[in-house]
This record gives sequence, structure tokens and C-alpha cells, in this order.
Amino acid sequence: MKIPSAISAMIAGILLTLVSVWYGQNHDLLPIAASEEAPLVDGLFNVMMTIGTGIFLLVQGVLIVSIIRFRRREGDDTDGPPIHGNIPLEILWTAIPAIIVLGISVYSFEVYLREGGVDPMNHAAAHAPKPERIAQMPGAAIAATLADAPATENRNQLEQEKALQDPATAAVRNETIPQRKDAPGEGVTAGKVGATPDKQGKAPEMVVNVTGLQFAWIFTYPDSGIVAAELHVPAGREVKLNISANDVIHAFWVPEFRLKQDAVPGLQSELRFTPNRVGEYPLICAELCGAYHGAMKTKVLVQAPGDFDNWVQSQKATASADLTQAIAANPPELSTDEFLAPYTQDLGISAAALQELPHSMHQMHHADTVGSTAS
Repeated sequence: MKIPSAISAMIAGILLTLVSVWYGQNHDLLPIAASEEAPLVDGLFNVMMTIGTGIFLLVQGVLIVSIIRFRRREGDDTDGPPIHGNIPLEILWTAIPAIIVLGISVYSFEVYLREGGVDPMNHAAAHAPKPERIAQMPGAAIAATLADAPATENRNQLEQEKALQDPATAAVRNETIPQRKDAPGEGVTAGKVGATPDKQGKAPEMVVNVTGLQFAWIFTYPDSGIVAAELHVPAGREVKLNISANDVIHAFWVPEFRLKQDAVPGLQSELRFTPNRVGEYPLICAELCGAYHGAMKTKVLVQAPGDFDNWVQSQKATASADLTQAIAANPPELSTDEFLAPYTQDLGISAAALQELPHSMHQMHHADTVGSTAS
């Protein structure tokens, strides 16, 4: 019994939809989600994967059916029918992708706003009055004067000065880089992913200043004065990162957080997020920044609040310790032999042999000098 083509198409469409939806939700291509913002990006990615899978299966299915059904039969040397265009089909395959792209654009922008991105429709600077211009006529005096308007404050400069109030940050930031002003009438030029809508108007629970340089990340904690090469954050607390760079453009990217923010010299970028899964995650520079860009990696350690507090206390204790006792240095009150004695005993070297070492080295040097002179 021959199945009508309409029913066959309906069955194929149902199967195509089921497979696309299943794979779009079970692809397992993304790393583990470790922040409260991650599910927003995952949902968008799953929708795009579902649509992409459906389109891929549809196109490949049509190709395979066409290859089999319309293949040249044995002994058939005739030409195919001269088909010229199909306006309804062309409208269909143009309209459907356009609708898909528009829908994904709206959805992705909604995700951006829910993550705390800047809304250009509500930004006051976008509607700020344009600066007045001076009108001049050739050979005549100025016809219009510039009104005495207050100077536009430099947000990047203010954020930089605020960050530099922390001595640890001031020690690692390049203060000579001029901070760029926001364009009049255009709004903020620095990247900003701020508080999510439910946390608007609330101060973050922790602030960390992040400085990128070739080829490392430096993290300073203004509340405690800690300087670290790894980012330690507590789970369940909102963190605000003030990000800048000392030399070239870098990009702060933690795949498990689904967040990325550029670090640009002269701009003060912001990134706010709430880690929610204890673990160790890679922090990668996602902007080509020089010959050793691939080695610009470190770790983000999301710790339980108690473990994080213990880490802070341990770092404070280390920082406040007497440096002459904290590092392997030769204290001035000890001779070389006295300082090396504990280490030489572990190596099985006697004190007498250690005392003879300078004399033996002097003899070797004298022998080399005589040999060189003789030759």
C-alpha cells in the first residue's frame, strides 16, 4: 500500500522535530554550569542547537532523497525537465531563515539584559544633548558662542581612581595610561555586565580588581589587601570584577560561568556574577595578546564560604609575617656557613667540607688562569 505523500511528509516532520528537540537538550557540548547566570546562556545555546539540528537534518534529508529518487536510471540518456525558478519556494526559504534569525536576535538580547547588560533604550547618556558648536563666518566675528557647560566627567577615570585607592591595586596597575572618555551622546564605551534585574540597586557582596598584562592575570582584593595570581571567590555571593589592562587588549573568560569581558587599556570594564558550584575552573585569555597568549591561563577557585574565609585569613597572615622569616634569605646576623648548615646536613655534607669549598674553588680558578696564560 502506497502511503500518501502528505502523510509521509507529516511523519518525517514529526520525527525531525523530536530528534532535533532531543539533541538540542541533550547534546552535552557545554562545560559544567558554575554560576547563576550560566542557565540563561545554556537555554539560548540549546534553542540554537535545536534549530541548527533541525535545519541540518532537513537539508541533508532532502539531498539524500533527491540523490536516490531522482538518480539517472540505467539506459536513460535523456535530459531532465527544464525547470526555471519557483517563486513560492524562494519566498519560503528566504522568509523562514529571516524569521529564525530575528527570533534568535530578540531572545539573545533578552538574555543579555537578564545577565545585567547595559540597556541602550534606558541609558541616559544615549539621550544626552549634543554639545553646542561654534558657528563662524569667513571674515566675520564669531556669530554664536559656546555656552558655559560643565565638563563631562570621565567615568573611566573615576573608576580608575577608585580602584587605585587600594594600595595593592595601585602597585600593579599602570597609572600612566590615559583613561578614555565616553563619547558625548553615545553613552558608555567600556564593557559592562552589571547586576541582574533582581539585584539592581544592591551593592555586590565582594569586589575584586582584575588587571591583565602580558602574560598574566593579577587579582587584588580591596577589602583585605590580598594580591593573588588565582581568583578565589565564595559560592553563593555576588562578585563584582573591575577589569582593566596594563598593555594590550586581553579578555577575561571562564567557560563554566558563561561570561566573558574584555580588558582594555584606558577602559574600566565591569563584570558581576554569582558562582554557585564549588570547584576549580580554568580562566583563559580569549583575546590574542602576543606571542605567549596561549600560556595566559590561571584558575578560578569557587570555595565554600567557610573555606574562602579561611583562605582570606591565611593570606592575611602570610602578608603580615616578617618577610625576613617568610622567604629563603640569608639573615645578616648569620654567616654563610651558619645559614647553610641545616641544608648541608640534609645533603650529607659536613661542615668541614663546606669550609674547604671556597679554598678549593680558588685553587681551581688559579689553575685555569695559569693554564690560559701558558697557552
